[in-house]
Order: sequence, then C-alpha cells, then structure tokens
Amino acid sequence: MRHQIISDDIRAPEMAEAIEKCVHCGFCLAACPTYSLLGEEMDSPRGRIYLMKNVLEERLAAEDAQPFIDRCLGCMACVPACPSGVAYGDLLVAYRALQEPVRQRSPLDALARKLVCETLPYPGRFRLAASAGKIGRALLPALPPAFAAMLSLLPATLPPARPLPPLLPARGERREVVALLLGCVQQALAPEINYAAAHVLAANGVEVHIPPRQGCCGSILLHVGEEKGAQAIARRNFDAIPEGVDAIITTAAGCGSGMKDYPLLFKGQPDAERARDFSRKVMDFSAYLARLGLRETPAFSSECRVVYQDACHLLHAQGHQSEPRALLEQVPNLRLVSIADAGMCCGSAGAYNIDQPELAAELGRRKVASILAAEPDMVVSGNIGCIMQMRAELARQQKTLPVLHIAEALHRARSE
Repeated sequence: MRHQIISDDIRAPEMAEAIEKCVHCGFCLAACPTYSLLGEEMDSPRGRIYLMKNVLEERLAAEDAQPFIDRCLGCMACVPACPSGVAYGDLLVAYRALQEPVRQRSPLDALARKLVCETLPYPGRFRLAASAGKIGRALLPALPPAFAAMLSLLPATLPPARPLPPLLPARGERREVVALLLGCVQQALAPEINYAAAHVLAANGVEVHIPPRQGCCGSILLHVGEEKGAQAIARRNFDAIPEGVDAIITTAAGCGSGMKDYPLLFKGQPDAERARDFSRKVMDFSAYLARLGLRETPAFSSECRVVYQDACHLLHAQGHQSEPRALLEQVPNLRLVSIADAGMCCGSAGAYNIDQPELAAELGRRKVASILAAEPDMVVSGNIGCIMQMRAELARQQKTLPVLHIAEALHRARSE
C-alpha cells in the first residue's frame, strides 16, 4: 500500500515509492560510511528512510530527524547494495528540497550555508574567496568548525589558470563532437584537469567545444536542498550548450551525477523536456572515452604503480567501475593496484567537509591509510572533491604522493 506522504510536492510519488520499497533488510548497512563510523541505526540508509517517512507522514518533528539526515553524505553506496531497488537518492534529494526552505538554522550555521551557496558555484567569487582565505589560515584554531574546515581544504597557493579556446579541433579524422563542462570550484583549484581532458579528447579525434557562457551545473546546491538556485543555474547551461553535440562531457563525478538528476529537479516545470534531453547527453570523461576507444595510446617512461580511487558519484550513482580502469590498463608501464574498502567514501561530498568536518576528516584518514598500504607511485581519481580531500590528508601526514585526475594521468603519459 502506498504510504500517505503529507506533501503536495510533485515528487511525492518518487518519495513514497522509495519508502515503500525499503524492507529494512540491512544490506545497506555494510555499504554506508556513516554507519561504519558511528554504528547507529539512525545513521544508516534504512534508519534515515524510517526517519524521513515519519517526518513526511507528520509522525515526527523534522528537527528531531535533521541531525541524522545531515550526516548522510549522499554517496549512494546503499543504492547498488539494495536488493529491493530503493531509489534512495531520489528520496534524499526531494526530502532536502522540501525541508530546506522551512528549516530554522542558527545565525552561524545560516552564514556558513550562505557562504557555500553564494561562493562555491561561482568560479570568480570562489577564486577571490580562496585568495582572501589564505589570510585567515593563521586564525584556524579560533574559528568555528565549519569556517575552519573551509580554510583547511584550500591549497597554500592557487594554481595559475589554464585557459581553453571556445573550440579545440580534433586531431586527425574527426570522430565525434562534444561540449566540455568546466565546472565551478575545479576551475579555481585544478584548472589543469579540464585542460588535460580537452587535449586528450582532441588527440583521440574529438572536436571539443568549450561554451564561454556556461556555469556551474547546480549539483552543489541540489545536494543541499537549494532547489530554486540549482534550477536557475542549470537553465544557464541549457542555453549555453550548442545543439548537435554527441555528448556533454564532465570531468567531475559529482557534477555528472547531479546532472543525471535534472529530470527529477525539473519535474513538472516548463523546462522538464530540456532537462531530460540535456541529462541524456551527459557523460563522464572516462566513460565517454572508454566507449569511444583510445585512438592514441599513451605510455609512461617507466613502471608506475597506480591506485585508482573510485569517486562515489561515479561508482555508485552512475555505475562506472570498469571504464576508468579499462582506460588506465591500456597505458604501457602503468600497473593498477587495488586497495581495501575501495568503494567506501573518502569523506568529500559536496559541502560535507564544511557541514560535517569531523566525520569527513575521519573518512579521509581511512581512505588514505588504505591507499598508503598499497604503496602506489600515484593516485588517480575522477572527481575534484576526492582529489582535494586526499591531497589535504596526505599533506597533513607529510606524505609526498601525486594525486591526479584520470585525464591528467592520460595527458601526462602522452607527454613522457
């Protein structure tokens, strides 16, 4: 029987279906990062489903459930682990969108959230804030946890920009035409990722368009419940991406996962059809290149042991486990080595480092411990958040180990 959700939200059927499918079997427990850390039922996916159900049916006050919902990373590890096919992500995103507009936050918490929502999605603002943030590093011990977390994740210096032209022609015979999304935070923290991706694609016969009017995809806002803001900046990309491209390429797993959620975000809206069409074309860089096939095979000059770290929103949310590994296995002298708990989140999930700094840091420590145990020469990932999380933890441990995006690894192999 369909649960009687007290909501006039257009996505109520999706929320009810997710709740109805959960049989509380417990298969999700072993996959859940917060349950592995805290061991509390309400910090597991089935516990959170129970809490959200009771809030939506007006059997529980939202503020009583909120701490447990806030501790969810949204990593989606529970989704492939669930034998009943519960669409936990649909429930979580819709629930947060319902609760955020009516939520009462403390002044400090509200200020932190405002800084996140008005800074991270805008590369220019973020670069200015990051530059100014270097001054505040001396104040870290005296700052509230959320603000200290923001500053501690920033590199000592921002890398120089790596500008790309609006069009990068394919080398040799043109195979396909794509649009490359640059992202927001990534442009400031690691502009070399998009630079490498564009040149690797071009070297493999892909014509790469870099639309100048593009912006943030909205995933950061979507995952924290700021639905209206996410819709507004997503529409900007609907207008910016040229028609006729074979794919819309993203180099950030979190962005790709968020754009796959556009049909739910725009359900019942005038732009619903545009959102569906846009979402269908979105592909992760590694998944796209693995499908297309490498025309140019790069190589390292000497043997390099590489750990490929699975970004949650690429592995669990988009289901791409084999594709990035298949690309790396084609590189001569590159040897993939496995790690324990490879599918467990590293603790970086949108604004999670800011909202839950202690839990994020502990997950980061665990991930880096697993990586170091494998004794690699390099770590490769597919998401800027994961890359910055691992770099920050390695720096805290005073370990020197390069952490690169898969596009950077392929580009570096081309130049050796």
